[in-house]
Amino acid sequence: MRNENILGDIKSKSLKEAKEEINDILKKLESQDVDLESSLKDYQRLVALNRHVDSMFKKKSKDIIYSSKKTKIIW
Repeated sequence: MRNENILGDIKSKSLKEAKEEINDILKKLESQDVDLESSLKDYQRLVALNRHVDSMFKKKSKDIIYSSKKTKIIW
């Protein structure tokens, strides 16, 4: 689940944009008018978007931990 495996157009998405695309893909996959090939491509994009969101959360978590440690040292 490395960040290098995330496509450039996905890397540039904000959390809100990624969430919206994820929701759109899920609605499409839940639809009954989907062919297998299209579903596979959508699923792969969904996984890539999920990696991107996970990466953003991990980075933010590290930033928060670092910030809280830095604050403790100052106080």
